Amino acid sequence: MNSRLVWLVAIFPVVAWTAIDARAADAWKAGAAKANITPDQFMWMAGYAARTKPAEGKSTDLWAKALALEDAGGQRAVLITLDLVGIDRGLSTAICQKLEKKYGLDRAQIALNCSHTHSGPVVARNLRPMHEYSLERPQQELIHRYADKLETAVIDVVGRALAALAPAQLAWGSGRTDFAVNRRNNKEADVPKLREAGQLKGPSDHDVPVLAARSPDGKLVAVVAGYACHATVLSGYEWSGDYPGHFQIEVEQAHPGAVALFWAGCGGDQNPIPRRLPELAVKYGQQLAQAVEAVLAQPMTPVAGRLSASYREIPLAFATLPTRDELVAQTKDTNKYLAMRAKMLLEEIDAGRPLSQTYPYPVQRWQVGNDVEWFLLGGEVVVDYALRIKSERHGAKTWVAGYSNDVMAYIPSRRVLTEGGYEGGGAMVYYGQPTVWSEQVENQIMEEVNRQAAQK
Repeated sequence: MNSRLVWLVAIFPVVAWTAIDARAADAWKAGAAKANITPDQFMWMAGYAARTKPAEGKSTDLWAKALALEDAGGQRAVLITLDLVGIDRGLSTAICQKLEKKYGLDRAQIALNCSHTHSGPVVARNLRPMHEYSLERPQQELIHRYADKLETAVIDVVGRALAALAPAQLAWGSGRTDFAVNRRNNKEADVPKLREAGQLKGPSDHDVPVLAARSPDGKLVAVVAGYACHATVLSGYEWSGDYPGHFQIEVEQAHPGAVALFWAGCGGDQNPIPRRLPELAVKYGQQLAQAVEAVLAQPMTPVAGRLSASYREIPLAFATLPTRDELVAQTKDTNKYLAMRAKMLLEEIDAGRPLSQTYPYPVQRWQVGNDVEWFLLGGEVVVDYALRIKSERHGAKTWVAGYSNDVMAYIPSRRVLTEGGYEGGGAMVYYGQPTVWSEQVENQIMEEVNRQAAQK
């Protein structure tokens, strides 16, 4: 464990605990659980089109974790975090339907967030042109079997978190760390010098929101923290949670028995730089853990009030759809992923499912007590959304997650969409979306954010 982390844990635990309002001791219940979701066979890895073979080893295990919360009125919500690059709408829907049937949770009460590690397995139909349409049948079968096992594991871990619900005291705070870099505005090779000179360009979000759940005797039950940065330190052939995985390892080692959960913020255009070396994944994980421990070590704000949740899928608009003739022409393109996407879309059309002008985009809002307002957005959301939502809402009290519930594409702001590039539209090919988003994408999402916020 990092020596500074040991020092923080050793010096401050009593101070942190005494800051919590004892009057709220029975107001909340919390329960946490985790399940190992590391594949038991070496299958294809997700996130990089350049990979040419399945995984060959393991650096860290991958985890599904759940934190169940219940307020004084019996209202519940469950956060599920996954050490995966993403999940598709079909798998997300299947999981939520089973959770509703088995545990009585409605859709708004369930939030799924992926860490977006690029060192995990391909999952179901996520990134279909990159994987499903380019792999041989044995690998495709492994992908679908893994998705089935994942679904079972998630249902089980939520059940165990709900069963573990017990009186708890919740508190929140916000820290900072700064290894995320806007990859659209800074050349990777130039980042060390730019950082040293204080000349990094482009927007970033270095906030580290923290939610802590403690038992009445002060023992840490669970800690939830988020950060807006791609989990792309590593690009090899070993399973790994990347820096979010190492963050969770560090915190759980520092607090035996506690469950550490990581949620990915709006880091669609943010990279950890420098990267590529295994020791950097450990370093950034420790850096994030240090930021969280610093929050835990200081007086945190007690979570007082009730829990509320809302969820809605809005018809997010695409730009002009391709014609059938254009798709047929694309099947002959030298870009194999463009050709695979065209083949996939033609199969949909020929099966009687014409291309849709919109996508059912998930927007979710949790109000955790009187202070913490949490928006969970689908897809690889660029940082502009977090900065705008926090500036228009309540600053550090407003948390904004990406990669939630359905990772269907990059979600550019109007600015990024206009600028173009990978996040602005190029990545739509790998996700199998028919074209780029409409110029109204940011307005549509913000309208729904504000609509749900107004509901209270």
